[in-house]
Amino acid sequence: MQDTLSINIQTKIKVAFICVHNSCRSQIAEALGRHYASDVFESYSAGTETKPQINQDAVRMMKEIYGLDMEETQHSKLLTDIPEVDIVITMGCNVECPWLPSRHREDWGLDDPTGKGDEEFIRTVKIIEQKVIELKNRIISNEIISSELCEKAK
Repeated sequence: MQDTLSINIQTKIKVAFICVHNSCRSQIAEALGRHYASDVFESYSAGTETKPQINQDAVRMMKEIYGLDMEETQHSKLLTDIPEVDIVITMGCNVECPWLPSRHREDWGLDDPTGKGDEEFIRTVKIIEQKVIELKNRIISNEIISSELCEKAK
């Protein structure tokens, strides 16, 4: 019998973390999704616009806190650059958030820490970490998506 956490890559649930610029919060969520939940879902991030590089404070904080180098594995992407997804998580855009079709959608309502100092970045990173882990657990327990989609994860 296959362990419920051992998921075939072709059948993994796909989660998109989206915001306007795809340079900070959504990039952090993609990195933490890969770090904590790659056994349950594939993580993507995207935006309606891109920046030339990922927010350097976010890059630095992720290296310091988790040893993850987002610049090695990620880049700023448009919504059209990612595959179709099952779950869309918006970060709290403070404007009209980007829209993607999905089976489940929620907004995490996070303020952008850009320009607010390390304490605010650390607070935001830790909130995203907690929410990614909660999302993983909700997917495993079938709380947020249809039973048909959850069958993909078994």
